[in-house]
Amino acid sequence: MSDEILRSSIPPDLEKLLGLRSKSKQQAEVFMQAFIVSSMPTVTEESLDVLKHKALILEYARSKGTKTRTKRAKGLSAKLRRELKLFHIKPEQQRYKLFLPLHDLWKQYILSICNGLKPGSSSPQLLQQKLLKADLHGAVITVVRSKCPSYVGTTGILLQEFKHVFKIITTDDRLKVIPKRNSVFSVEINGFVSHIYGNKFEYRASERSAKKFKAQGSMDL
Repeated sequence: MSDEILRSSIPPDLEKLLGLRSKSKQQAEVFMQAFIVSSMPTVTEESLDVLKHKALILEYARSKGTKTRTKRAKGLSAKLRRELKLFHIKPEQQRYKLFLPLHDLWKQYILSICNGLKPGSSSPQLLQQKLLKADLHGAVITVVRSKCPSYVGTTGILLQEFKHVFKIITTDDRLKVIPKRNSVFSVEINGFVSHIYGNKFEYRASERSAKKFKAQGSMDL
């Protein structure tokens, strides 16, 4: 704050309104010295000289350690999701024809990521790797081998994929839960057949995109 501002006199009309009188130069300096000493009792004369001709910000500054952290909303737990039956498919919704549009959308999706699955567009091994990492919801899958013989030959549209099981709807409107372990599945798209080995496929759908699969099956015309 400059000396001119401290020493400037109050305008006459403002003096009359406020009932104040401008102080002389000496009185203003004495007042400022006393004010600084009373506000900063440990300040020495040397430090007062340093403060001269410098602007001071006289306002409250929040300390860095008092920042408030906003809490993120927690998602639903697995137990609560089960209690709410979020993944439950009602019996009246368990109809094969209802999910044919989902299968059509899946075919468009898989053709787009596999360059149309045209002959010569890519090697069979590369296509299989893309299929193994792709989202399979809506794909028509078939159980070609299983430790449980009753599962063999089961075909349907994949509705839900969990870490250890597939849930598919068959053409006769039956919802089947097929374990991945000890089972081999086939997925057919435009003449290409990819085999999925369940023992190497026990991951959630969201985890497979970053997973590196070893070549186990084959893709044939």
